[in-house]
Amino acid sequence: MMKFLAVLALAFGGLLPVAAEARIITDAAGRTVSVPDKINRIVVAGPPAAVLVYVLAPEKLAGWVHAPDAAAKAYLIPSVQALPTVGRLTGKGGTISAQAVTDAKPDIILDAGTVDPTYKALADKVQSETGVPYVLIDGSFARTADTLRDVGALIGVEDRANKLADYADSEIKDLNDKLAKLPNDPRPRVYYGRGADGLETGLSGSINLEILDAVGTMNVAAAAGKGGLTKVTSQQVVGWNPDIIIADDANFAALAKSDPQWAGIKAVKDGRIFVPPSLPFGWFDSPPGVNRLLGVRWMEKLLYPKLFRSDFGGDVKEFYKLFYQVDLTDDQVATLLKGVK
Repeated sequence: MMKFLAVLALAFGGLLPVAAEARIITDAAGRTVSVPDKINRIVVAGPPAAVLVYVLAPEKLAGWVHAPDAAAKAYLIPSVQALPTVGRLTGKGGTISAQAVTDAKPDIILDAGTVDPTYKALADKVQSETGVPYVLIDGSFARTADTLRDVGALIGVEDRANKLADYADSEIKDLNDKLAKLPNDPRPRVYYGRGADGLETGLSGSINLEILDAVGTMNVAAAAGKGGLTKVTSQQVVGWNPDIIIADDANFAALAKSDPQWAGIKAVKDGRIFVPPSLPFGWFDSPPGVNRLLGVRWMEKLLYPKLFRSDFGGDVKEFYKLFYQVDLTDDQVATLLKGVK
């Protein structure tokens, strides 16, 4: 939970001082940050923060980390479809310069996701170079509701944040209540492959694979150790012999089904290879943000169809209306759920 303290700052316009409210907050990394009382324009450091700001206050989003393609735009409100691509500050693909940040004229920079010394150091560096307050938010899946409420309070959209957070609380509670009824059988063993070759995955503790734990499965790549995303070999995956493969990329799903070196894996032999929907944001990962609430529902239906019974198409429409503020057509729902039983 972020801590807020209102202070009085003086902004000089012409010769006369004008009083303006500011707040001192403590972010998820324990950093003390002075932020404006009214936040109207936000630069996001990475994709999870972009989704977070979009669902809470799309009018405050200064630009995208990556421009949505035509397919994704059909699932976004019109006002954000043509926003500029500002670039990203975090991750291997960091592309934005300090000058680009200041040119975007944001009130704050927001990052949501893993909070560790590396991200803390980046926040301090960028804030020092740009003079723009940089706020780090814990984006772990278990804290989804708290994340929504914290950021809603930060940027002045508490009512909407509470509405979304209540949905998140309800969904996660329903999930946990139903999982508690499952027999104590061995958990399904899952491999999650990213990229066209499927050989990037997440280790134990990776934020990208959090919902595997959330839905009661075992990440087979945890055998390789603790950490974030990493590259593995096909021989390692064969040795892990997962029951289910989740493919971030449809090309990898096709490869796993046709390449002889994957043929002996239980998931391949049983035809248990799945590609999660990804419009306008990935349901499973890509990015690991609040969008994963729907990924959990998808995984529930995939793993435990007898336990989680509902009108899934109706659930999808409800989520998109509430979070993305779009009314899906039946054709759009059919596109999203293609291949989902």
